[in-house]
Amino acid sequence: MRILLVEDSEDLGDAVASKLRLSGHAVEWVRDGNAAAELAAGESFDAILLDINLPGRDGFSVLSGLRAGRIATPVLVMTARSEIDDKIGILDLGADDYLVKPFDLRELEARLRALMRRPAGALASAVTIGDLVIDHAAGLARLGATPLDLGRREFRLLEILTSRLGQVIPKQRIMDQLFSLDDEVSENAVELYVSRLRRKLHGTPLSIVTVRGVGYAARTHAA
Repeated sequence: MRILLVEDSEDLGDAVASKLRLSGHAVEWVRDGNAAAELAAGESFDAILLDINLPGRDGFSVLSGLRAGRIATPVLVMTARSEIDDKIGILDLGADDYLVKPFDLRELEARLRALMRRPAGALASAVTIGDLVIDHAAGLARLGATPLDLGRREFRLLEILTSRLGQVIPKQRIMDQLFSLDDEVSENAVELYVSRLRRKLHGTPLSIVTVRGVGYAARTHAA
């Protein structure tokens, strides 16, 4: 997933960002509400992790602004407040879930996976294409009983392409979802990962088609 992390605590923000990146996610970390609102409105994310007590603009304001702007990205709120009224208010403003600090980072990842399995999310728990199974929760793909040897970004690329099976996805959108803003990469990096993934999908019912000047599409065929 490409995740927007909004957290002003250096220790917590660094721990969450590091954990998610190690799990293969692209993470953009901002530390104040104004930056969060601007980035969420101008960029595409799979999920937003939002603190409530923020400098500049609090999380309540950021959340209400997102929903008022019809931005439907799933939002998981991280808050130190445990009062029931705050929890109700968070959900009423349009949050999809919340975690009360301190929390276990493994629970945070589990909550994110659960968000993406919901009907409003972009991904189901697993997708089956013929004998090919793409298990989003486990972060792996297999052909029958044989796992495919995919790196984290190769698996993420597979998720991006199969999220709109048969449709052309622009190269720039793939770059935005595959890499963080801090990554110094060129469009050639996307071509490299597509080439690697193509080789590893050989013999499966899935192929990657290049649409010159536009992007790529994943299409099915008889394996």
